[in-house]
Amino acid sequence: MKGSFKKPAQFMLVLVIAFSMLLTACAGNNNKPADPANNGANNGGEETPKTPQEFRFTLASEPPSLDPALMTDAQSSIVAAGLYEGLTRLNTKGEPENALAEEITPSEDGKTYTIKLRQDAKWSNGDPVTAKDFEFAWKRALNPETASEYAYMLFYLANGEKYNSGEGSADEVGVKASDDYTLEVTLNSPAPYFTSLLSHYTYLPVHQATVEGAADWAAEASTIVSNGPFKLTEWAHADKLVLEKNADYYNADAINFDKVTISLVEDEGTVYQLYETDKIDWIGAQAGSVPSDLVQQLVSEKKAEVTAVASVYYYLFNNNKEPFNNVKVRKAFSMALDRQSLIDNVAQANQQAAFGLVPPSITGPEGKMFREVYPDTGYFSENAEEAKKLLTEGLAELGLSSFPADVTLLYNTSEGHKALAEAAVDMWRKTLGVEVKLANQEWGTFLESRKAGQFDIARSGWGADINHPINFTYDLIHSKSGNNDGKYNNPAVDKLLDDSLVAATPEESQKMMADAEKIAVSDDMGVLPTYYYTTVTMLKPGFEGVVSDYSGHLDWVHGSKK
Repeated sequence: MKGSFKKPAQFMLVLVIAFSMLLTACAGNNNKPADPANNGANNGGEETPKTPQEFRFTLASEPPSLDPALMTDAQSSIVAAGLYEGLTRLNTKGEPENALAEEITPSEDGKTYTIKLRQDAKWSNGDPVTAKDFEFAWKRALNPETASEYAYMLFYLANGEKYNSGEGSADEVGVKASDDYTLEVTLNSPAPYFTSLLSHYTYLPVHQATVEGAADWAAEASTIVSNGPFKLTEWAHADKLVLEKNADYYNADAINFDKVTISLVEDEGTVYQLYETDKIDWIGAQAGSVPSDLVQQLVSEKKAEVTAVASVYYYLFNNNKEPFNNVKVRKAFSMALDRQSLIDNVAQANQQAAFGLVPPSITGPEGKMFREVYPDTGYFSENAEEAKKLLTEGLAELGLSSFPADVTLLYNTSEGHKALAEAAVDMWRKTLGVEVKLANQEWGTFLESRKAGQFDIARSGWGADINHPINFTYDLIHSKSGNNDGKYNNPAVDKLLDDSLVAATPEESQKMMADAEKIAVSDDMGVLPTYYYTTVTMLKPGFEGVVSDYSGHLDWVHGSKK
């Protein structure tokens, strides 16, 4: 998942140059035809009303925000996928397709884009969706007063970071509505994957009058004005959200669900019982979890499916706080974990042990997978005796005669995270002879505590925004990354990552990223990799087009029920 991240101007400038050597993107048309099954059958000249279609699933916690400029997490984005429509959207394979954009035309030098919008899109209050809504939304997200944690996604725009840092004005930012349905975009440098970036929620439009009318406009169903295929008709906080089909959506014929009910349920056992008693239709992909002790049975019975996704599960060390400001102590804790035991006995979903950060499903150089070219098997080994030795040496270097008594592992509330944390603590107790306390917090509070550095060890996970190793290296181990919540800092790693963005070839660039990752993990153990995610999904019979996308998020908007 995703958090705050501000990249320096030099980084963003060279990022687009580097990525232009590495990535390609295309814009297509996603105006899906209506499902014939939804049309009323002709019976004597009269249509038989179709049976209303409802889709039901759960989220583990309240969406922290449904304001596109402030969203950072999977819970919010899964809901927002139905409420908002951007210029493009990504399909389940992560490929961009046109949405509100009718035409996207890059200039010959690739630095400017002329985007023609459809003229039949409306806001939920009936107002037309125009290019001015996008200009306002993007500049609002960049405005430092908005405090958007994902503002860096807009640093591709000319003068975007300058404005966000307080050194420029909104008028200088490279986006302008030249008329109601034409958006002119100027980039710092060519970025042929720009159509993919346009699908990110930070690039979504917002309704200016609504935003300016109330600071908390996105906190209640009654005040949200949206432009997507669904409207939020009920938000009973801590209980459920209800979305209903938006009859004024420009492509309403392609939307099959009439109603979507999202229940807020933390306990995995309860989620499973809701599924078994036909109260929900889906579990998995950040929308509920199958209890780990049932996974193998359900998979063997073909009631559940396991899919590898581009995400990594890891623990953060607070690198600035004793005793984890000592590399030997960090290494001891990592080497004392038996990852395969955690997978086989606790997680139980065929995950792959992680000794690095970049997942196996991320692409690498020359058409190969990154981990195929740069395996993480040589980064370090689990070794109980070496772990004990390193812990003793590390504590001595810190001048400590014993391990501190108040060290705590913090995790967000979830039975799965709890079970993994308990198992890890037990391994540290048995192998290292140390006691680590456990603490859990609700998702929103947990994110705030982690961001503020109020932890010793903290559970973390990161899912792909783009299919590239930079998303798991710079984002997680560069000292200037806002997602580096453990405050790991090694100038040599920073230099490798910065240099990778201006390397002469894609191969050289990814070699530098691999070298940086190896130093951060093998030499410094700045974070504690645990495993590469899978997602376990269950779906009731009769549903189609409801899947987990490549990054492990529920893709539900264009689903249907027979």
